[in-house]
Amino acid sequence: MANKKTAITPQRSQDFAAWYQQVIMAADLAEHSSSRGSMVIKPWGYGIWEIIQKQLDQRFKDTGHENAYFPLLIPIKLLEKEASHIDGFAQECAVVTHSRLTSTQEGKLAPASPLEEPYVVRPTSEAIIGETYAKWVHSYRDLPILINQWANVVRWEMRTRFFVRTSEFLWQEGHTVHATAEEAQEETTAMLSLYSDFVSDYLAIPTISGTKTPDERFPGAVETYCIEALMQDGKALQAGTSHFLGQIFAKAYNIRFQNQQGEQQHAWTTSWGVSTRLIGGMIMTHSDDDGLVLPPKVAPKHIVIQPILRNTNQDKDILKYCHILKESLSSLHYAKEPLRVHVDQRSIRPGEKNWQHIKRGVPIRIEIGPKELKEQTVSFARRDNRTHTKTTLPQAAFLRAITEELSALHTYLIDKARTFLSTHLHSFHSLEETENFLASGGKGFIYLPWCKDAIGHEFLAKHKLSPRCIPLKPQNIPHQHNPDAKCAFSHQKASHSVLFAKAY
Repeated sequence: MANKKTAITPQRSQDFAAWYQQVIMAADLAEHSSSRGSMVIKPWGYGIWEIIQKQLDQRFKDTGHENAYFPLLIPIKLLEKEASHIDGFAQECAVVTHSRLTSTQEGKLAPASPLEEPYVVRPTSEAIIGETYAKWVHSYRDLPILINQWANVVRWEMRTRFFVRTSEFLWQEGHTVHATAEEAQEETTAMLSLYSDFVSDYLAIPTISGTKTPDERFPGAVETYCIEALMQDGKALQAGTSHFLGQIFAKAYNIRFQNQQGEQQHAWTTSWGVSTRLIGGMIMTHSDDDGLVLPPKVAPKHIVIQPILRNTNQDKDILKYCHILKESLSSLHYAKEPLRVHVDQRSIRPGEKNWQHIKRGVPIRIEIGPKELKEQTVSFARRDNRTHTKTTLPQAAFLRAITEELSALHTYLIDKARTFLSTHLHSFHSLEETENFLASGGKGFIYLPWCKDAIGHEFLAKHKLSPRCIPLKPQNIPHQHNPDAKCAFSHQKASHSVLFAKAY
């Protein structure tokens, strides 16, 4: 049976990577740049990021954090102070070695003056912030320091993909300093929980919270906590991380304070962050073969009103009706925000215009023509309606129902994603079971008992699997770790059970 004709080709089932790129292009989210491995985020895509940024920023401030900004260029000597940290990022660093440009005889530009010391373009900011905090912290009275930074980051990636992995990307990074290990640990887990709740509540993405295995920890961290999501192709995506840094960075950058007993001691630090990768995760979780599907809370426009104009005397009245409807809708609130409404008056064919908004993922599309004007009704379609059929309601009834429609759309998306996650989370006890599952085309998370990082690398490399996390809670997990379980790789006693998956 032939596949149904769709707006996006190839379809997800045919070539997921190409489908993903086509969804982004069709939705006008981003485009390639001449700057190696980087992208231009276009207004519709950046509008999504602005909403994510605004909502997270408020949550950070509600929990006592403040924003600051730190330099983009980091002296290489600062990175050298924490060896394991720089080793973890060394292959991804972009390095500035010269200042000024000069013209060559061939009329080209070339670097002119070597710097006395190279600078690394920010891959992350623990080093430059650690040095700064050492100047700020003297007494226990200076603690805690709770700072967040909104910034761009450069990591010289070999293989890039829109939003998921680019050489330059946007993110936020929190960096905090505490007087005790307990306070720092509490901060680390609190921020992980904040991320998990936000991603579910705003992006409609269910995640599994856990700790990274030692080999997968953030370079220099004592413990890395993460939220892992599952995309429609069965691959995992790390959606956010929170790091308990212990006293490692405090000792490297000499962040010390006098405690209440008058003794000098090193502080305890954390760092945590999410990035524009969240947009990539949202696309791969919800979108379909007709294009982008947006959870309403992060849609730059909740509603687009499309006047159906026929070059008649009625056109002026139809437009007036559309703008009155926009005013009424804009006075309503969804998720504590005024509804974001746009009247699309462009002179293009109604069918073409409608499909543009389908591909852009607009949650609610309204069409107003002569019939709606005459009957004072509203014809609308929700983006999660795969047939794109319209519903018509009296204007007053529509205004009463619109926020419920948006809430229902979000509920549909999160429920669908939760069902997908639960049906693609597989628990095995042996490599034979796992091998058979993979050989039959199985996809998703694989939950296995494991004893230590040094075991199983050959098997994991063969199947392109990586350990994603040791789950913190039994929710969404087939079963809790059995203390008597045997490691699937070594057959020794398993210290924990781990989620494995192919991953982005």
